[in-house]
Amino acid sequence: MTVTPLSLRRSFATNAVHAGQEPDPQTGAVIPPIYQTSTFTQPSVDSLHCGYEYSRGGNPTRAGLEAQLAALEGGGHAFTFASGIAAEDALLRAVLRPGDRIIACGEGYGGTHRLLS
Repeated sequence: MTVTPLSLRRSFATNAVHAGQEPDPQTGAVIPPIYQTSTFTQPSVDSLHCGYEYSRGGNPTRAGLEAQLAALEGGGHAFTFASGIAAEDALLRAVLRPGDRIIACGEGYGGTHRLLS
């Protein structure tokens, strides 16, 4: 028997509000907080506490957003980035191989032009 995930059985509108979110086990809060911190405490230099080091690389707010986007799109995971140029860089590194060429318009975002140069 195939089990359909709850996020696929609910309507899009319901998923838009609730997908990827679970009530906080400690507080019972149903809306996740926005973590406005840049760094996270570490038990030592050699290990990560809860998997987060620096917010630009990942934080609980982004993890929640990624879970919600994945549920809305019916995917296993979603990625978010701290900037558009970071998203472009990740995409290009994923699909291009050494020696590949890109045809790009000369009139565009300066960051993209610098990335491709």
